Amino acid sequence: MTEQLDASGDRPVLPPPRFAYDRHTWKEIAYLLTSFPLAVFGFVYAITMLALGAGLTVTVIGLPLIAAGLTGARLLGRAERGRARKLLGVRIDEPSPMPRRKGDGFFGWLWNGLKDPVGWRAVLYEVIRLPWGVLTFSLTLVSLFVLWPVLPFLARGLTNADRAMVRALLSPSDELERRIAELESDRGVVVDTAAADLRRIERDLHDGAQARLVNLAMGLGLAKEKLLEDPEGAAGMVDEAHGEVKLALQELRDLARGIHPAVLTDRGLDAALSSVASRCTVPVKVTADLPERPAEAIEGIAYFTVSELLQNVSKHSRATRASVEVWRSGERLLIQVQDDGQGGASVDKGTGMAGLAERLGAVDGLFVVDSPDGGGTLVTAELPWRDRTAHTSQG
Repeated sequence: MTEQLDASGDRPVLPPPRFAYDRHTWKEIAYLLTSFPLAVFGFVYAITMLALGAGLTVTVIGLPLIAAGLTGARLLGRAERGRARKLLGVRIDEPSPMPRRKGDGFFGWLWNGLKDPVGWRAVLYEVIRLPWGVLTFSLTLVSLFVLWPVLPFLARGLTNADRAMVRALLSPSDELERRIAELESDRGVVVDTAAADLRRIERDLHDGAQARLVNLAMGLGLAKEKLLEDPEGAAGMVDEAHGEVKLALQELRDLARGIHPAVLTDRGLDAALSSVASRCTVPVKVTADLPERPAEAIEGIAYFTVSELLQNVSKHSRATRASVEVWRSGERLLIQVQDDGQGGASVDKGTGMAGLAERLGAVDGLFVVDSPDGGGTLVTAELPWRDRTAHTSQG
């Protein structure tokens, strides 16, 4: 039995009363009968952990014992959520794990454990549940032999109270707790993306401009040695070096464009996307309806998203034309890139789209690919707008 939600989708609706001993009623009876021994175990665990920890706080093991006990209480809470999900049909999200940062060490673990709200709520649940478990177990057991006709109604009323208790004490405290878990994951994505970008820049410098400048220095050194003995040969070598300088400058410009193009900083997203489109191997129509500029970071992500998508159009799509549309909708920046190519694109096929989806997800963005085989490709990306002036003043 799955817990139902009201029309708003937010508040759980209690199941209607039933008049028969169906499987749901037996599940509720099983929940009530098994709650008592589990409540005894949970109560003994919680009280023993708190008493020992508090009594030993004068020593070095008191606080660590409490922190470890709260971690154990988390596990008890997880088991109770699973039991309520299976027997009562209560849908409850798992709370976010305890934050763990590299380099926190023992004291970081201790502090996070002692202030863990999930663990403390689980302890409170185990303490409250013992008297309630004794009451519900006694009523259910007596009803099985004495009050058989009203047992389904009694079981429903008692388990509704259990449902409320589980939701109140064992569910995530609020949306912030869920966002913490998401942001922990997003932080890893951002760090990995930044590291990959740094490796790419290092590789491009090493294999491109750096190698060319090394050859240039060697060529100028040889030309210097021949300047007096063979002026014409030295002049030729200087001419070759001049060509190398031009190529090195072009490679450095291309690299700088890959980091953050000057046209994006100076003229905004519309001009920058037009510049990207002009380098695509198929004709691209760019339409931008942006009355003002979003935050710089959002502009950068939008630019590199379109840039990589148009590279995919050039390399993989076999398209004859493409289009880019950018507009603002409320507090969101929307991007659509479409082509008439062979389709079949996916975030799972190694065309860089998985990385784009992760990068947008890290800033609360969305990334949707619609690419049926033979039907072209439509990619829709959505980013938070984040007003440019507010972003600048906060920075």
